[in-house]
Amino acid sequence: MAKVWQHPFLNVFRHFQVGEWKRSTKEGDVAPVTDKTLKCTVYRIRGPVSAGSYIQLPRTSTQSLGLTGRYLYVLFKPLPAKHFVIHLDMATEDSQVIRVSFSNLFKEFKSTATWLQFPFICEAGFSLKEPAGVAPSGPRWTCLQLDLRDILLLYLNRRYSHLKSVRLCASQLVKSLYTSDLCFEPAVSTAEARQAKLSVVPVPREMAFPVPKGESWYDHYVHIRFPRDSFSASSKLVQESSSPPEADFLGRAPQVLSHPVAFGNPLQDRVPSVVQVFGPIAAPSEPRPLPEVNVFCERSELPSVNGPSDCSQEPSARPEVTGKHAAGRGVHVPTPERTVVSVAPEGVAVHESLLPDPVLRLKGVIGFGGHTTKWALWTKDGAAVVYPCHAAIVVLHVDTREQRCFLGHTDKVSALALDGSGLLLASAQARPPSMLRLWDFQTGECLSLFQSPANALCSLSFSDSGALLCGVGRDRHGRTVVLAWGTAQVGRGGEAVLLAKAHTGVDIQAFEVASFDESRMASCGQGSVRLWRLRGGELRSCPVDLGEHRVLELTGLAFGQAQDGHMLYVCSRSGHILEIDPRRMAVRHARRLLPARPPDGPASQKQAFSSGPGISISSLSVSQARCAVGSEDGYLRLWPLDFSSVLLEAEHEGPVTSVCISPDGQRVLSATSSGLLGFLDVPSQEYSVLVRSHTAPVLALATEGSRGQLATVSQDHTVRVWDLVTLQQLYDLRSPEEAPCTVTFHPMRPALFCGFSSGAVRSFSLEAAEVLVEHRCHRGPVTGLATSPDGSLLFSSCSSGTLAQYQCVSAPCRILRVAANVVCRDAHPTPNALAVSGDGRLLAFVGPSKYVVTVMNAACLEELLRIDVSALDPASSCLDSAVAICFGPGPPGHLLLSTSSHTVTVLDTASGRVVRELPGVHAVACPSLALSRDARFLLMAADRAIKVWDYVTKSCPSCQVYIGHSEPVHAVGFSPDQQQLLSVGDAIFLWDILGPPERSPPGSAGNSPAAAPTYKTSLDARQLEDTVCGANGLPRQQVPEPSPASPLQPGICVGSLKGDNGAFSLSDEEGVSEESHSPARLRQASCLPMLVKEASRAGDGVWGSPGGPWGLSMGPHPHSWSSAHSVSKAQVDPSARPDCYRHFLARYKTPLLAKSASVSNTGVERLLLKVVVGYNGNGRANVVWKPDTGFFAYTCGCLVVVEDLHSGAQRHWLGHPEEISTLALSHGAQVLASASGSRGTASRCHICIWDVPGGSCRHFLSYHRTAVQALAFSPDDELLVTLGDYGDRTLALWSTATYELLSSTRLPEPVHGVAFNPWDASELVCVGQGAVSLWLLQRRGTDVSLQGHRVPIPEEVRAGELTSLCYGPVPLLYCGSNAGQVCVWDTSAGRCFLAWEADDGVLLCSGARLVSGSNTRRLRLWAVGAVAELRCEGSRARSSSVFMERELTLDGAVVSAVFHDSMDMGVVGTTAGTLWYVSWAEGTSTRLISGHRSKPQRGRLPGSLQVNEVVFSPSSSHWATCSDDGSVRVWSLASMELLIQFQVLNQVPGALRAEPDPLQALPGLRVLPRCLSQPWGWARVPHAQGSARVFLLWAPQSCLCLAWSPPSCGRPEQQQVAAGYSDGTLRVFSITRIAMELKMHPHRAALTALAYSADGQTILSGDKDGLVAVSRPRTGMTLHVLSDHQGALISTIQSKSKEYGDFGSEGADLWLAASSDQRISIWAADWPRGCCELVDWLSSPSPTLTEAPSHPPPCLVAFCPWDRALLVCAGLSMHPELVFYNLHQKQARVPPTPVWCREPEGWGGENHIHCTQVVERIPLPFFAVSLSLSPGAHLVAVGFAERVLRLVDCQSGAAQDLAGHDDVVQLCRFAPSAQLLFSVAHGDILVWEVMGHRASERALSSGPPPD
Repeated sequence: MAKVWQHPFLNVFRHFQVGEWKRSTKEGDVAPVTDKTLKCTVYRIRGPVSAGSYIQLPRTSTQSLGLTGRYLYVLFKPLPAKHFVIHLDMATEDSQVIRVSFSNLFKEFKSTATWLQFPFICEAGFSLKEPAGVAPSGPRWTCLQLDLRDILLLYLNRRYSHLKSVRLCASQLVKSLYTSDLCFEPAVSTAEARQAKLSVVPVPREMAFPVPKGESWYDHYVHIRFPRDSFSASSKLVQESSSPPEADFLGRAPQVLSHPVAFGNPLQDRVPSVVQVFGPIAAPSEPRPLPEVNVFCERSELPSVNGPSDCSQEPSARPEVTGKHAAGRGVHVPTPERTVVSVAPEGVAVHESLLPDPVLRLKGVIGFGGHTTKWALWTKDGAAVVYPCHAAIVVLHVDTREQRCFLGHTDKVSALALDGSGLLLASAQARPPSMLRLWDFQTGECLSLFQSPANALCSLSFSDSGALLCGVGRDRHGRTVVLAWGTAQVGRGGEAVLLAKAHTGVDIQAFEVASFDESRMASCGQGSVRLWRLRGGELRSCPVDLGEHRVLELTGLAFGQAQDGHMLYVCSRSGHILEIDPRRMAVRHARRLLPARPPDGPASQKQAFSSGPGISISSLSVSQARCAVGSEDGYLRLWPLDFSSVLLEAEHEGPVTSVCISPDGQRVLSATSSGLLGFLDVPSQEYSVLVRSHTAPVLALATEGSRGQLATVSQDHTVRVWDLVTLQQLYDLRSPEEAPCTVTFHPMRPALFCGFSSGAVRSFSLEAAEVLVEHRCHRGPVTGLATSPDGSLLFSSCSSGTLAQYQCVSAPCRILRVAANVVCRDAHPTPNALAVSGDGRLLAFVGPSKYVVTVMNAACLEELLRIDVSALDPASSCLDSAVAICFGPGPPGHLLLSTSSHTVTVLDTASGRVVRELPGVHAVACPSLALSRDARFLLMAADRAIKVWDYVTKSCPSCQVYIGHSEPVHAVGFSPDQQQLLSVGDAIFLWDILGPPERSPPGSAGNSPAAAPTYKTSLDARQLEDTVCGANGLPRQQVPEPSPASPLQPGICVGSLKGDNGAFSLSDEEGVSEESHSPARLRQASCLPMLVKEASRAGDGVWGSPGGPWGLSMGPHPHSWSSAHSVSKAQVDPSARPDCYRHFLARYKTPLLAKSASVSNTGVERLLLKVVVGYNGNGRANVVWKPDTGFFAYTCGCLVVVEDLHSGAQRHWLGHPEEISTLALSHGAQVLASASGSRGTASRCHICIWDVPGGSCRHFLSYHRTAVQALAFSPDDELLVTLGDYGDRTLALWSTATYELLSSTRLPEPVHGVAFNPWDASELVCVGQGAVSLWLLQRRGTDVSLQGHRVPIPEEVRAGELTSLCYGPVPLLYCGSNAGQVCVWDTSAGRCFLAWEADDGVLLCSGARLVSGSNTRRLRLWAVGAVAELRCEGSRARSSSVFMERELTLDGAVVSAVFHDSMDMGVVGTTAGTLWYVSWAEGTSTRLISGHRSKPQRGRLPGSLQVNEVVFSPSSSHWATCSDDGSVRVWSLASMELLIQFQVLNQVPGALRAEPDPLQALPGLRVLPRCLSQPWGWARVPHAQGSARVFLLWAPQSCLCLAWSPPSCGRPEQQQVAAGYSDGTLRVFSITRIAMELKMHPHRAALTALAYSADGQTILSGDKDGLVAVSRPRTGMTLHVLSDHQGALISTIQSKSKEYGDFGSEGADLWLAASSDQRISIWAADWPRGCCELVDWLSSPSPTLTEAPSHPPPCLVAFCPWDRALLVCAGLSMHPELVFYNLHQKQARVPPTPVWCREPEGWGGENHIHCTQVVERIPLPFFAVSLSLSPGAHLVAVGFAERVLRLVDCQSGAAQDLAGHDDVVQLCRFAPSAQLLFSVAHGDILVWEVMGHRASERALSSGPPPD
């Protein structure tokens, strides 16, 4: 499947910029020229030798196009009398490159293992005087369509992967190349396909060849499709065969299947492997369809392409498998026993048949149209009408409204025709190949069934005698084809005979056989009217000269009588009606119908021909005296034949699509596009509606007993109520804004309840036709509605998991209770989502997950029982989920459950015991089921059919299958009187039950709906416990015990709630409980309800004791778990970290994710994640790259970053709560797997399965406890293996089809790597301590087991632990060890035969090259081409043949690497947080991604660094960061690339310490694990003192604060950045000169805050001791030191300009300082004069802390940019909130909260007491740790320690919480442009785009909001 960027097609020349010759190359005589035929620029390639002149894509052979489209379209033209060659290099899935060549130079087909040569045969009709094979003198432009997949599959039995390169050689003209997964029809344009409603894929406009108007495409061009269409049938056989196809063209051509012959077996003809031209006439015949089975006969009437039977391909009996004699009978049919198909399912031994047979008869259908609404016909006597309803044909008597139906079509009916005598009916179905049926109209018997040569028929017309049938359609090329069949012998036992077939290039919209001459016909279409004649077995036509009307779009025609003969009437979309004399072939009259008045005029009369906009006419019908016209304005108009004035008109709800005058001329039938069918009675001038219908699929139904009504909801946004007796519509409720989902009647009152997609539940009064009440207690679409039998209660559920209970005793109904998170989330609306028992005592639903069914007390919503659906069948290989439920009638209480495994299970509602099962009821899950009130019949929806089961028969019950629907059936049900049943889908079908009257089930209290049953409100607790625990003496067999229900976790609001809108409140707590190890214990998570099952035996003991022999085997997993389940397993023993750096090391993080947060969301997202800066160097193998497709992804924190390497654009996939450890990309590059670590001992690792094209998380897996070490896909992408780290030590195997756990095992020791054998998907290898473990996958049905074998490392190798592995050419396996050696294994012999000193870490091998990387920072390229020979004894190869070709040194240990297959280029990740692009050809490494990671320096290894500050340049062109390693990095804001890095090199050494060596005496450098996440590092000193090792403690200088000089500081180009360090120094760096300009030491303690003054001439700095220094960078002197905050760390310093005289002080600067003791000082300064005055002083007691009292939140403060008088603070109050202080006003806008404090002594002089007013408070969910205010809008960004970033709109009060951080959000900073927001979590920087900031700026510029 092509990637998204290649879909739907790709212009190869444009994409690779042919003409600029940068990504492509040319050789010889290649020049652009202008072609006169195509009228565009093409490339001419010519030369005496074909190989000397060519165009090649891509430029070099080492590159690859990476085009994955199935079809390649070459638009070219051979040069006259010259040879040409086309070379294609295609890559297979096993990385084999195959060259495929096409040339007229080749004389015969040739093939080798790597090359296919096809001769190009010139098209027929060219001169034979030219040399053989040479292009003729008059070649035409050709569209060469190559099916690349089938070429490799048929001729080499290989699977196509992608197109690698193309070479176009002389001599030819080339327009371009295109690739696509779509099969285009080059002769059909998009407009033609849309107009003719063709099912083919038209060619895109830029690929289309220009065709002169009125001419055929095939007259000018050639279309070549290779392989031909017949190959597609054989390709299925080739895929199933394990051997390549035979070859027999001159001994070498493959054998292919020809088209099957009618009524025979498929033949195998030997077809020459040459390219053949598809001409317009000699097109190959269409393949036959699948067999259609007779009702009472097993034989096949038509051959099958895939063999004699289709059961092997599709075991289910699809509803379209019907016979040609199958027809539904109505009341006029004398043989009702043959009405429908009655089939027993395969594999079921039917001992007792369901009697009578058939038990159902189709009574009526509600609906009209489906595929088209233009076909509605009168019968000969005018008493009935015939019309299609999807796949059924309905005959409706207009007076009695009785129906009879013709069933047998498997798809929607596209055309109808009735002969003049009313004896023969013809019908065609829509989907290709179009099947035609000829019916005996009187009896309803299908007389003939045959396939049309046309793919789709759109029109049928009978001659008056019925001996000739004509049809119009499109062939597979999209050409219009006219067909004529002889049908005279059909009624006499014969078959229809194809008399003639003609292709035409004109458009045909209507076609009719003349009533006065059977050999003459007429057609009309776009700009043409043609008269046809059948003579001598040929159809010939001649056009009518339309003159000025040839531009009209003609839509319909009809023959009529005239005074001098016959007349042809033609209508157009512009309102014209043309009268054409068929004898003279000329237009006699032309009229145009249009309104006779302007739109606002009073007159309503219509008049004929004039100017102006006409009435768009879609259909017309002519009688002897009148003409009926249907138009798109919704009117049916009746005119006299002179069109003088309108006689009658009728207005409809939608455009009229068809009109038909009855044979007596007294009635006019009309049909509309809105599904209405009616007729106008001319004498009475009355209009009668015959049929109304839904215009979209029907989703649900409900029946009402006392009034006999049916309610349906549809996707057309309507709720309709029907009369079950007359089948007429009673009510039509429309909701254009929201879609109705579910519906139910009130059982006692004329009221209707309906649930909508908005979450609303409305009650409608059917008497007053109005809405009684509306409730909005749901937050998602309503998925279920159900009422109690007595009508006292109503229940509703929604997709967000909420269940609501309503009191319906009195109108209007009101809400009683609302429970959250009890119903299955994200469920689709279904009629069987909720079920209430017949006595009203019990309520059942699917939830809280789809694997659980819950039974509650309907009165009080007390949970009684939970049934684990997934464990109903322990032997099943897949995890069952519930699909539909319903209660059985009366006692004993049974609950019927339809599961995803196609099984219907009957459960006891008291104990949950399985009573009986109906396995394999259908090939798909049953979405709806119903049980009759007497428990005789079980009704199921089965795809496009319905099934009726004999429910009474306990053993081997029989069933009958009934067809008629053309789309899946969505709901089924019984009528209130139980005498009929209903099925809804594409239409509404009403079936009569032919069995005896219903009987009451044993023990039932009767079936009167009015009798209100009495029942208990709840069960006794002891009885319930005994029942659930199985105290009734009936043991459970293979079914786990359902657990007693725990109290309902969500808050329940008991009693009526205030307000009529149904508003309610839920408790904030989600009720999360710890995981239980009880097998049936249920746990409900806060995010998604999960079912926890015990799997303690999974993998226990399969390895044996660690010291014992290692003959290993692992059986299949005892259970299967889906991706939504968290699986318990045996307790994992803690393991010591092995001596291997290959294991993932998560950064230490104390904060956890936020449990809950109340967000007032406006529904508009203001922040959108744009860029992530950084790469996670902690991960292992966390970079993936697919060079062929360009897909590139890596991890940063808990995000998966997908980046376009060309544009730098990023996509971000969020699904992990913790840091991601590793990635794996499937071989097809369609699926990406990512794994993250666990939060603690109580949680598990998360594995997300991502859909690469869509970027969505498809599945979620959870199994490993500590961390996932490695992920790997099998070569066929059918399996996924996950490996736990040293603390988990488990190996798990998953199926990628369903992502169910197939097998798992506990490993006795840590394993460092795992890989599948690329040549054998049933073999995988693990490496660990001193051995290689080989695993063999064994399948037994659906079970998978692993057989393991451990091979130790030879002692002479002395490799220690094997840490990495990769496969080379067959059968080589390369392994790396922690000792720096590479070992080579022969997997066929199970031995290690070669080892050499290399690296420990990453290994990659392709062909003759091997790449190794290690913690020594070295990346090496090895030549290993001779290794394969060294394994053979007696080989002449020497070990010196293995040598190192190149070596690169990077900035950290290599943890991830991915290379191109050629190993010339790749991407490498290091622990320094850097991604490098490595080119071995150039010997260079280019930095792709830069992060904040410490570089390896003397005394410490790379570690994770914290970003301490982010600042921006005033022009918003650059930004800078500082981190713990003392570096200052300057970035470009446009490209997000690192431009400059200032690094402080000197460090502060600590004291020498001597202590025992924790790592023992191992050579080389070792670092304690805990030190990697700290700013301190341990380094081993080479010498020793006794038994101890000496360690040197290094403390690197950290850069803790940063400030960018303001624009007023000198000239703009003189930009400076000031940085404060942990040693008390202040450094000023020049950005323009890239140098340090100044170093000062104003503090003795670490600097924690910095700010420039408004003029940029002064720097304010604060330290951790509370001192604030005032310094002048120009002189390097510190002027003043303020000690007012002494004793507390200075957290914030900010400065801004002010008006002169504000606050009663001079100077232009206003600045503030905040300290960690919640004190804030505001100062006014005049720096040129050296004056500074204290303006205000704020303080507050420490806030109340409940979780971490030892870490108080910081005091955050900032000047408000949109109101200069406001100060915004966080952390200054007792509760988490934002506080707005007004520095000027003394009257508060809200009740003030004064903060009193004493002003400390300072420069201001005396002490004062101030009262600063609080003007606004905004509550926060947590205490803030970072704060930023937008300079362009009233937005505040707040970061929390709970890893949440919140954006608050101060105007509206709305808030948006954003995830994506895996640590404390310690920084958030708005850019000066207000367009971007930066947030920092440790070392990861996330850049957010502020949406709608320009609108906010305009609002801000208009002035502040009013008070």
